[in-house]
Amino acid sequence: MLARAAVCCFLWLMSGGAQALAADWDPRLAAQYLDARQKEWFDWPTANANAKPCISCHTGMTYLLARPALRRALNEEAPTTYETGLLASLRSRVDKREPPAAPGLGVETIFAARFLGTPEAIDRLWALQIKDGVGKGAWNWFNLVLDPWEMPDSRFYGAALAAMALRPADQARPEARELVAYLQREQASQPLHNRLMLLWASTRFGQILQPADRRAIIEQVWQAQGPDGSWTNQSMGPFTPHAAAPESAGSSAYMTAFAAYVMQQAGGDSANPKLGRALAWLRSHQDPESGAWRSVSMNKVFPSGSQEAKFMTDAATGFAVLALLGAGTQ
Repeated sequence: MLARAAVCCFLWLMSGGAQALAADWDPRLAAQYLDARQKEWFDWPTANANAKPCISCHTGMTYLLARPALRRALNEEAPTTYETGLLASLRSRVDKREPPAAPGLGVETIFAARFLGTPEAIDRLWALQIKDGVGKGAWNWFNLVLDPWEMPDSRFYGAALAAMALRPADQARPEARELVAYLQREQASQPLHNRLMLLWASTRFGQILQPADRRAIIEQVWQAQGPDGSWTNQSMGPFTPHAAAPESAGSSAYMTAFAAYVMQQAGGDSANPKLGRALAWLRSHQDPESGAWRSVSMNKVFPSGSQEAKFMTDAATGFAVLALLGAGTQ
């Protein structure tokens, strides 16, 4: 009996069930970091050139996902001014449709559908869906030759994100069938990072992923995990080499946080020691001063303290918060 109890206790601890006891990460400090970054973002001219402000995959999207979860955990009564500001920014331009081929409009359209979910936002999503060619069923997306969100393959990431915005009634539309066809047609050629996004989207729209493909993604993610519970950038590829990229530092806080969160949402067993190791790694890697999970660019070395140097840290912190809070599907 004692041996069995010890094993059960070990599995519980490794799975993250001891979060209430293992107060070795600070949600309030994480919230302060994320809020401070939004203050910088709202003040940064580049982020406010054509939108007030624009929504990015690394800083805006992850904030809109993580900050509500932190608000609930911290018993805060109202959204932050940055949450309402980002949503107002999307809402103010939801009727913008020209030029329809602009990548930025495609990204904004998907974010509006995802975070506003209004009939107007969904209508625009369908109106700007690509109707023919290799991208049929998807949307235009940025290609700035920047991993992991702004590459030629990133259109797939955006399409999976769009799938998460669809309500059951939307999923029955002919346009949704085109989206399903695109995702199933293209998924085999995608880096694991993008297929992980597909796995997450399938928790809301099950038809986009066949059971065998779902099992294959889950198996590959676990196989790619390091012995310490983390994932590297390379393990979530393959990615295109970038000549100016910083030397690989091994474990990636962003990839680890993203993988841990998605595996939770995809039905990860709380007693799975692999998930437990991932959460333990995240608990031990929050910067005690800033509250962030430090991560560096996959593309180039940016000046210390610059906006660009913080992008991957923003994304890592958002997903780390979600994983450690065990937040439900956002």
